[in-house]
Amino acid sequence: MKINRNRARPIEEGDLTPMIDMTFQLIAFFMVLINFSQVERSEAIMLPDSTLAKPPDEQPKFRVLLNMKQTGSVLFAGSEFKNLDELKGALSREIRDAERRNVQKADITVIIRAHSRAKMGKVQELIGICQDVELESFSLRVNEKTRSG
Repeated sequence: MKINRNRARPIEEGDLTPMIDMTFQLIAFFMVLINFSQVERSEAIMLPDSTLAKPPDEQPKFRVLLNMKQTGSVLFAGSEFKNLDELKGALSREIRDAERRNVQKADITVIIRAHSRAKMGKVQELIGICQDVELESFSLRVNEKTRSG
């Protein structure tokens, strides 16, 4: 038997399709992740300044973020609530969601980001609405300013 050594070997090429698919999936994942982190902050909210403010010692187990605009309307979960009484239903749904995740009401922290020109009476009304649905823990956000002296 004669072996022909001059025969050309076929060039083997790798299939890059799975790697390209995975790359696009990672890009899509990080785009969604970035968008969720931006939902928390509203550009319409200009926080008041405070020299006494300090960041919390630890992150809450479960948080509810409420952004109050200068007009007194509240941004929550992608919706704007001009009438604060309408917010009760959305907060109740959020509480039920926390309870499905085995989080007690006492472990839910309400974070209020109120515009610096929002009326304090509206902020107090918002806290009252939260208390009506039995939320107890609150945190008010401000811009930290260093003391000059």
